[in-house]
Amino acid sequence: MSALKHVLFVCTGNTCRSPLAEGLFRHAVAQRGDYRVSSAGVAASRGDPPSRETAAVLKQRGLRLDDFASRPVTADLLEEASHVFAMTQSHLNALENRFPQHAGKFYLVCEFADIPGQGVGMDIPDPIGMGRAAYEEVADLLDQAIPTLIAFIDQTWQK
Repeated sequence: MSALKHVLFVCTGNTCRSPLAEGLFRHAVAQRGDYRVSSAGVAASRGDPPSRETAAVLKQRGLRLDDFASRPVTADLLEEASHVFAMTQSHLNALENRFPQHAGKFYLVCEFADIPGQGVGMDIPDPIGMGRAAYEEVADLLDQAIPTLIAFIDQTWQK
């Protein structure tokens, strides 16, 4: 394994939650050279842009996902990844069922985050079709989870 940590975020279509997580996580580790961040979907098509709302929420925060294109989760992607964070328990189950050889890399995005009123291990809700406010809510949840993910990775990382 290389010194570079490769974090892969996974949702369903790779146009809403996982690209949002990818953009926010990239920003959180922007001053560090030891992270690579990407995303994919358990039922994603190839080549779709991020949703309009995902792009808008990132833009509002001064962030962009240049050259982003959706893609499905593959064995090759999982081989490259050091840590895979799924948005929901059902995404986690799909990954474990389809790629059991990589199960040791799979976690929930909120696995380590104690979200007020929700506790630890909550699912990140799907905002599709729910309007801009739902995407902002997802971004706020990711903002709470990302520092716990970085701490977990940094504390457990072995080159």
